[in-house]
Amino acid sequence: MHENGRMHKNGRIRTTAVAAVLGALVMPLAACGGSDDGSGKKSNGQAGGGSRPGQARTVDLKRIPDVGDKLQKQIPANSRQVVAVYGQGKDSAKSTIVLYTKSGSTWDKTRSWEGHNGKKGWTTDHNEGDKRSPVGVFTLSDSGGVLADPGAKLPYTQSSGFQAPHYWAKSHWHDFDHVIAIDYNRVKGTSPNDPTRPQGQSKGGSIWLHMDHGSGTSACVSLSKSGMQYLLRTLDPDRHPVVVMGDKADLKA
Repeated sequence: MHENGRMHKNGRIRTTAVAAVLGALVMPLAACGGSDDGSGKKSNGQAGGGSRPGQARTVDLKRIPDVGDKLQKQIPANSRQVVAVYGQGKDSAKSTIVLYTKSGSTWDKTRSWEGHNGKKGWTTDHNEGDKRSPVGVFTLSDSGGVLADPGAKLPYTQSSGFQAPHYWAKSHWHDFDHVIAIDYNRVKGTSPNDPTRPQGQSKGGSIWLHMDHGSGTSACVSLSKSGMQYLLRTLDPDRHPVVVMGDKADLKA
């Protein structure tokens, strides 16, 4: 694709794609969203609940709640931002997404949203097409989408190559208006729709945070448009953001 560079206000280069090659257009097919699950719901990317800014903030947490030692130890020592995705159950597509911010030696629960994960739930051994989201701790390095950069601190690639195919249910068309790449089987520092799979195609890829359509995804995590825009404007590479994600049992292991 032909790209023009532009300087973001914080001094980092952001890339705006003017045109996308066919290969980039194919990527959402293997990414989250997938074809209609039969619900037929229309949400324009807004379903799944929005943020609840009026709720009381929880401060002075010594660790990320409901996450056991196994995953807690995988959170990098220099990480100051954690997006925790609490799946309702091993085979459930429903999740609660919570942003925690570290100040000094303690964590602050700053915002939460209702959302979704893989249609079939969660797995500790994700494979392409299993419709389950991978359990684990993953860095968050890159972002992008169909829509223009809303003020992201992470590198943001705007491209029509993110557009969900219009033979998908209409409720899915806005899934990829904004995305944040979860660094599972991908190369950091590239656009979220880069096709490179270091562990091979069979291990899947294009696992993203993206906009919600009201039901489960192919393997990604989804939340409201306002939630996605909040995360894009808040997650800061200087704070080394990560996502900790899984069902309740695996998170506590």
